[in-house]
Amino acid sequence: MALVLADTKIAELLTELHQLIKQTQEERSRSEHNLLNIQKTHERMQTENKTSPYYRTKLRGLYTTAKADAEAECGILRRALDKIAEIKSLLEERRIAARGVYSDSDPPRKTMRRGVLMTLLQQSAMTLPLWIGKPGDSPPPLCGAMPASGDYVAKQGDKVAARVKAVDGDEQWILAEVVSYSHSTNKYEVDDIDEEGKERHTLSRRRIIPLPQWKANPETDPEALFSKDQLVLALYPQTTCFYRALIHTPPHRPQDDYSVLFEDTSYADGYSPPLNVAQRYVVACKENKKK
Repeated sequence: MALVLADTKIAELLTELHQLIKQTQEERSRSEHNLLNIQKTHERMQTENKTSPYYRTKLRGLYTTAKADAEAECGILRRALDKIAEIKSLLEERRIAARGVYSDSDPPRKTMRRGVLMTLLQQSAMTLPLWIGKPGDSPPPLCGAMPASGDYVAKQGDKVAARVKAVDGDEQWILAEVVSYSHSTNKYEVDDIDEEGKERHTLSRRRIIPLPQWKANPETDPEALFSKDQLVLALYPQTTCFYRALIHTPPHRPQDDYSVLFEDTSYADGYSPPLNVAQRYVVACKENKKK
């Protein structure tokens, strides 16, 4: 029943999103005439080589209208982004609910192939929403390199970096999914994202690092990115484990990845060649000493 309700709500939101996209195009088409008038007015001023009071008054009115048009379009786009976020949240809730509908009598579910898992992780990184604040807004917690607030609790289904004990007794940071959090014990239950070594771990808060929920825009919020030479934990490409690394190059554009140098004793300088890692999978390293 819950799955049916979720599907119905998602369908409604998709219809509303479609309408908002149409409104955006209509708003843009309507404002094009005013922008063309601004261009033509500037061309006439250049031809006549003068800036008369008439042109100044006319341009002031045209630019005031253009500003209002841009703000109206921005408002529609923000509403569309909110709808997309709501749809993604419902899809995640549906995915979690679907896992609970299987009974013991059902045939065992197939383990996800590693190639499929890697593709899903890449898609998750690509579709991580970009933080778009209003003028004067500061990037929120979990935007890029911004840490979570002190009382933050990751919710069921969230992906986190989790410090666990490996089979050989060593500790490592893995990509995991939150199953639950107990406020009485202040401990998480998390599942290893890699189904080949599927294991559930009970971990304290200090062994959990929430992953970013938004990408930071280097062009508007560079302070929300890790800096060059900063020590981080980064997901090693084509694996589900986080390793210590230095930031080689931060992203320059919203769609760019970090370039990082992983600690690697097999190289003379102790670091690997630069490798690209998405913002989604780069978090602060709590240990400052190099091993």
